[in-house]
Amino acid sequence: MNEFRTRAEKVADGNGDPGHSPAYWILFLLVVLTAAVLVFFFAWLPRHKNQEELERRAHSEQHALPRVHVVRVKQAQAAGDLLIPGTTQSFTEANVYARASGYISKRFVDIGDRVQAGQLLAVIDAPDLDRQVEQARAGLRQSESNLAQVQAQLHLASLNWDRYRILVAKGVLSRQEGDTQEAAFRVSEANVRAAENTVQGNRENLDRLRLLQGYERVTAPFRGVVTARNIEIGTLITAQGTGVSSSSVTLPGTTQAGAEANNAGSSGSVSSATTPATGGAQGGLLFTIADTDSFRVLVSVPESYSYMIRVGQPARLQFQETPGETFEGHVTRTSASIDQNTRTLLVEVQVRNRRGLLMPGMYAQVSLVQSGARPALLVPGEAVVIRNGRTELARVLERTIHFAPVSLGRDYGEEVEVASGVQAGDVIAMNVSDEVTDGAQIEPNFSEKKPVANTAGQTGKAGAPSR
Repeated sequence: MNEFRTRAEKVADGNGDPGHSPAYWILFLLVVLTAAVLVFFFAWLPRHKNQEELERRAHSEQHALPRVHVVRVKQAQAAGDLLIPGTTQSFTEANVYARASGYISKRFVDIGDRVQAGQLLAVIDAPDLDRQVEQARAGLRQSESNLAQVQAQLHLASLNWDRYRILVAKGVLSRQEGDTQEAAFRVSEANVRAAENTVQGNRENLDRLRLLQGYERVTAPFRGVVTARNIEIGTLITAQGTGVSSSSVTLPGTTQAGAEANNAGSSGSVSSATTPATGGAQGGLLFTIADTDSFRVLVSVPESYSYMIRVGQPARLQFQETPGETFEGHVTRTSASIDQNTRTLLVEVQVRNRRGLLMPGMYAQVSLVQSGARPALLVPGEAVVIRNGRTELARVLERTIHFAPVSLGRDYGEEVEVASGVQAGDVIAMNVSDEVTDGAQIEPNFSEKKPVANTAGQTGKAGAPSR
């Protein structure tokens, strides 16, 4: 008891058992307050601000317009060349047929030989025709002898008529006898005219047979190269050929010729009815001769590019058989009409073969130089929208979507030409989904993506866009 009282007294005096003094408790409170302030500023306050920012953004996004990437329609600096495939054909090509029936007795040329106009190609032995010529000559001589006879009879009838006319006038003879002599004179005149006509007919027949006899000598119609031979010595020839060339071309309006020329493939075969190079046939076809100094190339230009084509327009031609070689040509004519089946314009390009490197049937890549043509409008391929069978672009006017139907041209992959529907500088939306409707409100966001394709001076392939 005394010990407890003594300890309490010591405590009261400040000299007893060491406990927590007031200073200690004050320090403790300061530490707690400091920790609370640090927690407030470094933990709760940033989290509260982040929460408020998230709520603000959510509220803003809930009421804000959707941001859509947009670009402007641009115009190419220069029009690119129009590249179209075609097949090379001789500017002049002819199948040489026989006009005389017989057997080939001599042949002077073969395939690949160069011939001049009028050069002798072959000789036909036609004994039947020769006999007909001799018969016609004999018939002419006979008719001429008959003409001389009736002319003598006419002379005698004329003399008798003159005598009887005088005697009848003097009353020595009756008028009946005079009329009889006059009738005989008139009959003699008619016989002479008939004999003259017979002579003329026989002479014309002989001339015709002589002309046919001249066809026994087969000659070249023009300067060129023999591209086909269908005869051998001893081959029987009949003068019943048709004379239609297997690669004949008719302009304008020949849609089949243009389709065959563009769709022939790398082999360059234009017609399936190819004349055999050698061998015997009785149809009358002897040779095929082609003028290889000049060539024509038929190409089918898509309708959307038909306005670019004009007569005299320069063209560059390349052939896979002559790598690195470029041939200069020009447009000589067009069909002046659009084929309703293929929606193309048939165009003929003429090129000179000065060095003799080109051959008929070669597959060509024709580049039509579009100097003077108006530059095309270009849009990204991702902006093209196909809806209900229509090709459209989503134009942006005052933050509102308006779908505009357009006509597309060449497809460069990253970019597509636009023929009509928009103008240079128009703002269009990119990657428009099916949920976007006409009149929708958006927030334009101009994309910083740079287009890869640049058609300034670039060559593109013609055709319908693949989108």
